[in-house]
Amino acid sequence: MGDDSRGIDGKESVVVHLTSEFTASGARFAVVTIDNPPLNLFSRPVFAQMIEHLESLRADPPRAVLIEAAGKVVSGGVDVQVFEGLDATAGSELWEELFGRIIHPIEELPCPVVFAAHGLTLTAAFEIALACDLIVASPGAKFGLVETVVGLTPSMGGPQRLAERAGSGRARELVMTADLYPADTLLAWGVVNKVEDDVATAARTLAEKLADGPTRAHRATKRIVAAWRSGGVQHADALTPDISGELFETEDLRAAVQSFLTQGPGKASFSGR
Repeated sequence: MGDDSRGIDGKESVVVHLTSEFTASGARFAVVTIDNPPLNLFSRPVFAQMIEHLESLRADPPRAVLIEAAGKVVSGGVDVQVFEGLDATAGSELWEELFGRIIHPIEELPCPVVFAAHGLTLTAAFEIALACDLIVASPGAKFGLVETVVGLTPSMGGPQRLAERAGSGRARELVMTADLYPADTLLAWGVVNKVEDDVATAARTLAEKLADGPTRAHRATKRIVAAWRSGGVQHADALTPDISGELFETEDLRAAVQSFLTQGPGKASFSGR
């Protein structure tokens, strides 16, 4: 996929940006911005650059990540040219690569990941949102998995992650009808976490709040939830003592306990260590 990250003029076109920013207290968080106008279609260059940036984030994790998009829409979906000419083997390899190099790496980042949806969010963008920890949407945002239009089913984890958040019946409805669903509906279903008028500010504020928090504890939360997803409550219960026990060796826990004892609750500051 990397070989296709160059534009038709032979020069690489930047369609996904990665920037590092800092909270007022100095915590570093990353912002990934999809910027492939006019519809932010997920072309091969978009996929390739997403993969590249996720590899950078895995190599040097920040304390939070915000994924957003420029323009009027989050994404109109996947550029159908990505699918042209694929046979069964090539199609399978494509999905394996997108799972292994985009979806799973997002979920496995050792920090909270926030997705901001300010407008239309279709197919791959929606599936990437579902891989994030929290989704913040504007009241006018609409979401859809419309792959049946080209005879596909969502294959970057959308159906199963929808089922996890909203139940299998809702997942089948959303995928099979290929309808568009407003943010308020998905908020009621538990798919979207927050609906905010100023979604850009709200999502950034949330990312900054999480970046300022106990990063190691957030990572532990993700690991426990991942254990539940893979093996159920008993599996998560079996792993929780060791996962949580490790936190007693962190600077954040030790400092926060002392802060609680001497200053009361809510006064601690965290370093992420």
